[in-house]
Amino acid sequence: MSPTQLHGASLGDRIYRFTTTAFALSIPLLLVLIGVEVLVAAWPALTAFKLSFLTSSRWDAVEGVFGAAPAIYGTLVSSALALAIATPLAVGVAIFLSEFAPPWLRTPVAFLIDLLAAIPSVVYGLWGIFVLVPALREYVMPFLADRLHLANTPFFSGPAYGPSMLAAGLILAIMVLPYISAVTREVLMAVPRAQREAALALGATRWEMIWGAVLPYASSGIVGGIILGLGRALGETMAVTMVIGNRHEIAASLFAPGYTMASLIANEFSEATNDLHLSALMAVGAVLLLLTVVVNAIARWLVWRVQRQAKS
Repeated sequence: MSPTQLHGASLGDRIYRFTTTAFALSIPLLLVLIGVEVLVAAWPALTAFKLSFLTSSRWDAVEGVFGAAPAIYGTLVSSALALAIATPLAVGVAIFLSEFAPPWLRTPVAFLIDLLAAIPSVVYGLWGIFVLVPALREYVMPFLADRLHLANTPFFSGPAYGPSMLAAGLILAIMVLPYISAVTREVLMAVPRAQREAALALGATRWEMIWGAVLPYASSGIVGGIILGLGRALGETMAVTMVIGNRHEIAASLFAPGYTMASLIANEFSEATNDLHLSALMAVGAVLLLLTVVVNAIARWLVWRVQRQAKS
């Protein structure tokens, strides 16, 4: 290769390295810019209401008083309920696909489960309005309250409206299931074969091998997948808005309507007619952004930890 060609190749390498580095740095820079912009817009509300913004239940745009406690509560409760429903199903599906399913069945089943993540959230919302909510109102809620005699408990008391925290939790469970299942499946398949063979050589059954050797080894990654699903649930907007009822109050009953931070922003952003109202909505967005970033960072770290263990 001639000196001219070597110089051209060296210049091309430097351009390629500079371009890829710029692309890589642009992502965290964009996140920082978004965070700064949201915080600046939220600052008037945060300074006006201080800690009461996070603890107050009063949201009155006419009088200019804003408290986001019901929306924060609804976000956390609906997401926790979704994880409680989705996690056993997702982990069970992942165990079946990674340990028991024959190759001819594993690929199409995994594809169909992953396809759930591609369905638009508005489609989930429409299904929730016309199928899930009527089913809850007519069958599930009366069954829980009357047949199982749970009406006297704080979590299943009150009238069966249909649109409720329970409906939001079920919709979110379906939406986060493919994320948890996909991460868990990949983590289980990353467990070294020697880990399984050692357990079987000691006389363990197939289930004992999975329970005692595979799952403990992959536990950090599974938790990471669950937290990743939590991050997905925290920020969901459209489907939840369509089925949760959008009532700005804190209620212990899962039958009662509720609110989430994302739903609050979606419903009121176009109606924010003064600067303080708009700033309050941006403050809700800042809380949601911070919560989502922290949750996803923890999930990524846990998954990376399992992958590093598998390579070592």
